[in-house]
Amino acid sequence: MSDTRRRVLVVYGGRSSEHEVSCLSARSVLDAIDDERYEVVPVGITRDGRWTLTDGQIRTVPGEALPSVDDDGPTVALVRGRNGTRLVRVDEDGSCADLGHLDVCFPVLHGPWGEDGTVQGLLATMQLPHVGADVTASSVGVDKRAMKNVFKARGLPQVAYLPVRRSRFEAEPGLVVEELEGALRYPLFTKPARQGSSIGISKVTDAAGLRAGLVEALRWDEVAIVEEGLDSPRELEVGVLGNTEPELTAAGEIRPTNEFYDFEAKYLDESELVVPAELSDEVRDRIEVIARQAYLAIGCRGMARVDFFLSADGWLVLNEINTIPGFTPSSVFPRLWAAQGLDYPALVDRLLELALEAG
Repeated sequence: MSDTRRRVLVVYGGRSSEHEVSCLSARSVLDAIDDERYEVVPVGITRDGRWTLTDGQIRTVPGEALPSVDDDGPTVALVRGRNGTRLVRVDEDGSCADLGHLDVCFPVLHGPWGEDGTVQGLLATMQLPHVGADVTASSVGVDKRAMKNVFKARGLPQVAYLPVRRSRFEAEPGLVVEELEGALRYPLFTKPARQGSSIGISKVTDAAGLRAGLVEALRWDEVAIVEEGLDSPRELEVGVLGNTEPELTAAGEIRPTNEFYDFEAKYLDESELVVPAELSDEVRDRIEVIARQAYLAIGCRGMARVDFFLSADGWLVLNEINTIPGFTPSSVFPRLWAAQGLDYPALVDRLLELALEAG
């Protein structure tokens, strides 16, 4: 095996509520990395934020449905030396040991404190190239309020929406519900502004449900987004790769097992993915144009998944962009690219190349 392999830091887990999903994604990424070209350095972030060196074997604890980062490994940290970025082990007595240089990082992290620009900022400070979006695009992409505001400024089609701050709702819950009912039409969806994997999302059809949905959404974030729902929409998703010249997959259609594409439908049940989706040429062309515009609007690079809804009467609307899409065996992003002829190992290799190209 070549001694010139690049050393790739794979970081997974994290403090967010998507810790387990990150572990599932990382398990697949670690299995796919070409060990002829890369030496993998697996590091998990525990639920309390400690960075720990792992053996790369992501296990599910007996009795649990999803895996998590083991908390018994040594603590590690990144440092920037005269000759580049290095990983060091930090022992309990404060002594340190050098674990070698790093060439590139694949942050397989979902949600706050990982997908939101925080880890990307650390990597940028360390001058360590990384897979995916930079600090700004990451922070905009994870925050539905900021993301929707950017899309609105660019004139991209969206459903009507309003943000609700926790402090305002706690002070005047009745008035907030009344204002929302005056501005938006049921059914409505209530969502935490900065969560993924459909965590904290509720579909509501009346005032009591709206109040309960806001309570649930605001458990997860200080800001909730309330969106108008569509009548029996089709859910369509597109994969994007590239730094300056984005490449797009054909759109795939999600047919969820539940009423909408919630956490269970994404990770615990077998929702159907149809690729390519059965669409008119006009809709396909429109999806490609909007997906490309959305990607460039937030300054994305590396990769993203762009999600759409298509109403029964043919209205196409942009739902959101995800700068670190899921990489689990059931995740849409790698399956979209597989349908294009780019299998999982080739996709991971392409992402690492894009990261090194971006620098």
